[in-house]
Amino acid sequence: MHSIESYTQLIEKEIDSLKIKDEPRNLYDPIKYLLRIGGKRMRPVLSMMSAELFGESPEKALNAGLAIELFHNFSLIHDDIMDNAPLRRGHATVHEKWSDKTAILSGDALFVVAYHYLARNDSKFLTELLHNFSVTVMEVCEGQQMDMDFELRNDVTIEEYIEMIRLKTSVLLGSALEMGAIIAGASMADRKKIYAFGQHVGIAFQLQDDILDLYANPDKFGKQIGGDIIANKKTFLQLKAIELSSEIQLNKLHSLSALENIESKVTQTRQLFDELGIRDLARAEMERHYAIAKESIHAIDVPKERILPLLGIAEYLMNREV
Repeated sequence: MHSIESYTQLIEKEIDSLKIKDEPRNLYDPIKYLLRIGGKRMRPVLSMMSAELFGESPEKALNAGLAIELFHNFSLIHDDIMDNAPLRRGHATVHEKWSDKTAILSGDALFVVAYHYLARNDSKFLTELLHNFSVTVMEVCEGQQMDMDFELRNDVTIEEYIEMIRLKTSVLLGSALEMGAIIAGASMADRKKIYAFGQHVGIAFQLQDDILDLYANPDKFGKQIGGDIIANKKTFLQLKAIELSSEIQLNKLHSLSALENIESKVTQTRQLFDELGIRDLARAEMERHYAIAKESIHAIDVPKERILPLLGIAEYLMNREV
């Protein structure tokens, strides 16, 4: 198997060589800017690793993986507008650096570039790749709408939350992996298994993010601790606390949501979560999805040593410092 570094070098080389026009500058400069400020490129890496898992050259899955990566970056531009986010990867967001209108149009153009890369795949796979990609794009939109709807609701269930994070983030990992499997000619059964692996790793990863947001080492986390609490976001931790709270604890949770002292709000909410054992319950749910992911990849009909690199990535993602 190739190293992750070799995959990312190939991906970055291809991104650097993207033939994006110069004019009109306010359309194309934001695209170049966003792609220059980087990212882990995990989705195209997964596409290439999946192709190699099923016995195909990883380079064959590069264009499909880049289509997913470019769509992901398009979605970030629009998400940042909807969230009014000032920063992305430590840099000013596109809408902050230019304007909302410019960001919307540049995002749309980047979406078209994603389809351009998808169209560069072998025609014998194109129908299935297009179907996979289009379904995934629609699911991501559904997840984003659910996330926005949750801001206006007080009756969100944990099941709805898990479905939202599945749609908003996890399907991209599943799609990236399945695209590599399609290009490698994997069976439908194995395609479903590698998709399930990515999907459940993605859910576990997001649950880990929920935990890290409140319990990470602030010197290593790179973001404000308790950001979800400050923003009154409906995370797994918050919803589980609501589910398990006594009437007195529930009243305290509601009063904390309106507290203006940020430090006190985060500290008291964490104390209440600790009383309820929320951190352990969230980790148990994360581990449950991770176990499903591992079960799915172990069931794939390939030599077992081939699955080790993908298991290694999953293990790394699940063991970030809390």
